[in-house]
Amino acid sequence: MGQANKREIIERTFRERYGGEPKIVRSPGRVNLLGEHTDYNEGFVMPAAINRAVYIAIAPRDDKTVSLTAVDVNGRYDFPLERLERAPRSWANYVIGVVDQMSRQAPVPRGFNAVFGGDIPIGAGLSSSAALEAGFAHALNEIFELGYDKLELVKMAQRAENEFVGVRCGIMDQFINIFGKKGSALKLDCRTLEYDYVPFESDDVTLVLLDTRVKHSLASSEYNTRRAQCEEGVEALRNFDDKIDSLRDVSPEFLRDHEADLDPTVYRRCRYVVEENQRLLAGADDLARGDVEAFGKKMFETHRGLRDDYEVSCAELDALVEIAERSGLSIGSRMMGGGFGGCTINLVKRDASEKFIELVKERYSKKIGKDISVYQVEIESGAAFL
Repeated sequence: MGQANKREIIERTFRERYGGEPKIVRSPGRVNLLGEHTDYNEGFVMPAAINRAVYIAIAPRDDKTVSLTAVDVNGRYDFPLERLERAPRSWANYVIGVVDQMSRQAPVPRGFNAVFGGDIPIGAGLSSSAALEAGFAHALNEIFELGYDKLELVKMAQRAENEFVGVRCGIMDQFINIFGKKGSALKLDCRTLEYDYVPFESDDVTLVLLDTRVKHSLASSEYNTRRAQCEEGVEALRNFDDKIDSLRDVSPEFLRDHEADLDPTVYRRCRYVVEENQRLLAGADDLARGDVEAFGKKMFETHRGLRDDYEVSCAELDALVEIAERSGLSIGSRMMGGGFGGCTINLVKRDASEKFIELVKERYSKKIGKDISVYQVEIESGAAFL
C-alpha cells in the first residue's frame, strides 16, 4: 500500500470515528548505516530516517480523556489523563508512556483523539516503536504548544520506552526520528549527543533491506551478555589507564597492547567495538567525499566483525551478506540491528537493484530454503506535520 493511501485511510478513519479535521504527523522509521552495538559503549552511530513511516491523525478534546485507534491492528483504547497505567494492549503503552513523561514535566492540558498506522514492517528492525513514541511526542508538543525543544522530545520518547514499556533501548532511534534530514545520514556521538549531518545523496545508489523474517531466541539474552562483556573489558583496561570510562576511550593500539590482560572472548568483543568506532568516523569521511565504494567496503568489514568478533550474526544473515558480496551487484552489505535475525542493509547501484533483488531471492531460497521480505528505502526527513 502506498504512503498516500495509508495517510488517506488514517484521515478517513479519524473523521468517521471522531469527526472534525485532524492534524497529520508523519513519523519515520530508520536504518543504521554503520555503528552497531556501539551506542551503549558511548560510541558513534550513523542512522538515517527513511520513507517508511507511522502516520498519526490527532486533534485535542475538551475533556481529560485520551482515545486511541490503531488501524493496523484494528484496536482501540481509551484512558483518562488522571490515571496513567499500563494497558492490556501493548501498543497503547508506547503512547501512554509518552503522555506519562510529559505529565512529569507539566500536566498535559486536555485529552486528545488519535488514529495511527503505517507502513514500517513490524519486527524488521526499522524502529516502528520509536516512530510511534517520537511521533506522538512531536504531535502533542505542537497541538498543545508545550514548548519543548527537539532534544527534550527525544529524551522523553526514549524514557517512555525505558521506563513505561520496559525496553532498555539506547537513544539512537528516537534521536534520528526527530532530527532526521532528507538526503543525509546523521553521525551521532552517543556520549555527548553532538551530531553532524553526513551527505547521502541517492541519485545513483539505493538502500535495499533484506529481511530474513527470523528472530532467534538468543537475541535478548546475548544482548545483555555482550553489554556485560564490554563492561568487563573496560574494568580490566582501567587498571592500565584510569581515564577509561567506556570503550569509546580505548584506541586500537592500546587494546592490542593489552590483549594478554583480557579474556580472549572479551578481547574480541572489545576489538569489534573499538574498530567499529574507527570505521564509522572514516566512513563519514568517505561519504563527505562522495566515495560510496569505500563506504560500502566498510559495511562488509562491519559484518565480518559482527560475525566473527561480536558473534551476533546467524546463518541466515551470513548467507544474505555472502550472496550480496559474491553477486558483484552490491557495493556494501551487513547485518543491521541487535542480531540473530532481522535484516541486512545493502548499498546497491540504483540501476542494478531489481537484478540484485531477483538474484538474492533465488540464491537464498536455494541455500536456506526460505523466502525473504524486501524493502527498498530512501533517506527522508524526520517527524513533521504534513
